[in-house]
Amino acid sequence: MSEKQKKDLLFFFVIVATVNLAIGFSDGLFSNYFKEVYSTNGFQRGLIEFPRELPGVIVFFLISAISFFGDITIAMIAQAAAALGLVVLGFFTPSFGVMLGFLFLYSMGLHLYMPLNDSIGMSLAEPDQLGKRMGQVAGIRFAFLTVAGLAVFFLFRFGVFSFQSKTKWTFVVAAVLYIVALLLFIKLKRDMGQVRSKREKPKFIFRKEYKFYYMLAVVFGVQKQVMIVFGPWVLIETLGQRVDTIVLLGIIASTLGMFLMPQLGKWIDRFGVKKLLYVDALSFIFVYLCYGMLAQSFNTGALAKVGFPVLLTGALFVVDRLSSQMGIIRTVYLKSIALSSSEVTPTLSLAMTMDHIVSILVGVTGGVAWITFGSQYIFYTVAALSLINLAVAILVKEPRKIQARLQ
Repeated sequence: MSEKQKKDLLFFFVIVATVNLAIGFSDGLFSNYFKEVYSTNGFQRGLIEFPRELPGVIVFFLISAISFFGDITIAMIAQAAAALGLVVLGFFTPSFGVMLGFLFLYSMGLHLYMPLNDSIGMSLAEPDQLGKRMGQVAGIRFAFLTVAGLAVFFLFRFGVFSFQSKTKWTFVVAAVLYIVALLLFIKLKRDMGQVRSKREKPKFIFRKEYKFYYMLAVVFGVQKQVMIVFGPWVLIETLGQRVDTIVLLGIIASTLGMFLMPQLGKWIDRFGVKKLLYVDALSFIFVYLCYGMLAQSFNTGALAKVGFPVLLTGALFVVDRLSSQMGIIRTVYLKSIALSSSEVTPTLSLAMTMDHIVSILVGVTGGVAWITFGSQYIFYTVAALSLINLAVAILVKEPRKIQARLQ
């Protein structure tokens, strides 16, 4: 790797840090925002996921339509959209319907950036150190989520920030950070030049060679939605925990992830993707079986809603956050089996569209199931679906063997 490439990679790490500071001041707080500002219940919380996750459904088509701009320019557009959405939510308390509109705009920026983060990161990494570099990106992500989480925790705990105030300062700070990320991307584009910052316009790609990756993406759409919505909702709705508790648990998860994710990247390079797919599958099965048993115990009164059971639920929340971040295993798997490097970004985008279609369905049906049957059945169902991850881990060949067969 040349000195110029190292400089570009390090600068990208700075951008990753800035974006995740912004995420730490915004994205993980929305459940409490909906509850405290708009008094939403479990059913409404599920419905909110439609405008929140719809951008993930259309992101493939949007990236395809504007791909002539290049990855970095699109990433700049994403930061601008996220910032604008948060500026409105931060300075105003709009009606519920208007709020959903600007939530959609913010979410569009966030989802537009997601596949580009992986694509840009892998384009800057050495081919034989993909796992290491993606692990470093994830480690930086967790490190700065931890920094943001600590700041948010103390600012809410001591009343500097509050969702009851006229200005939601946490969203304002996040908007400023997204603007800083936008400016950093402008510099990165200037430094990298047009050749490396642009790519060919992707075509719609749906290949049988990627079938296992598609399956993992769809199942992850279910797992992710439960992690984002219904896992925290056990703490918020069932156990009555407020924003400072959720943020504190997020800090713990981010601190652990800061050390775990770089190591996970090294394990991918050392042990291979197939073995790590087993770890990914088993972690999800364990987490959601435990969530189901705890939710059932709370709903039936078998467990008290104070003391050790609350601590146990918080610990499970942390493990769930860590499990959900093992997506770098799936990303490296895709990169390893891709027939062409030009197919990575459109395939990541298509997978995001697939997983978000599922996410919307899970958000709505999960909200209905929560109030109709009981929250435990959401978690038991997801644990059963996670067996698909295990089946894929069994069926896939090591990427090296796949590449040899395709060449």
